[in-house]
Amino acid sequence: MKEQSVKEKYYKDLSDLFLSSFNKSSCEISDLRADGSNRKLLRIKSGDFSAVGVYGPDKLENNAFVGFSKHFKSLGLPVPEIYAYDEPNKVYLETDLGDTTLFDALISERKDETFPPQISELYKKSLLWLARFQVLGIKNLDLKLCYPRAAFDRQSISWDLNYFKYYFVKLGGIAFNEQNLEDDYNALADLLVSAKSDFFLYRDFQSRNIMVKGGEVFFIDYQGGRRGALQYDVASLLFDAKADLTCEAREELLEYYL
Repeated sequence: MKEQSVKEKYYKDLSDLFLSSFNKSSCEISDLRADGSNRKLLRIKSGDFSAVGVYGPDKLENNAFVGFSKHFKSLGLPVPEIYAYDEPNKVYLETDLGDTTLFDALISERKDETFPPQISELYKKSLLWLARFQVLGIKNLDLKLCYPRAAFDRQSISWDLNYFKYYFVKLGGIAFNEQNLEDDYNALADLLVSAKSDFFLYRDFQSRNIMVKGGEVFFIDYQGGRRGALQYDVASLLFDAKADLTCEAREELLEYYL
């Protein structure tokens, strides 16, 4: 199916789902950004009410996000509510959490290398909720929904490490000893798989996946989550390359999390 035809179809599918779910007679649709994803996000409005409509070409990824969202919502975690899910057409409706991410807030408030107090508070709220996701979120979670793997195991670690090799070292034309690098990878993997891993690993816990609305934080894009260790998500947030937190800010936030 051509790209334009696909777009026309999911626009219609989401419009129909919105109108039938909320008993509306008409709606307006506008595109939203979807960083680093094949999913298409739309804002759908009727009067003063709006929802976010999502088209995801991968049914397994959709099932993971929808299933995780319902589970986390039942635990009182701040995630979007799933209003409706049309699985055959690969579309669903969720809470409209606005347009401001934690990264947007950081860039807007940071004027120099100092860490604005109001942004520090948002990061601390995020870390507090992260601990709850990690410890509470794993309880009774259907790990069969996890995609593409149910645990952050040696295979998952290998995939992550190879990003560095293929998308940084080789792409940058940097000379290196591949066998030595692989030996280091294996040693690191041995260490990582030995860590306690009976927690929910969010997998992409960074500032562009945290929404800010009314001074509170909300969480999205956890569909790649799986069982894993605690350290990964903390490091993802504190060493988020685009956010570029100072060493002092990282130490303060890590101490708060611990």
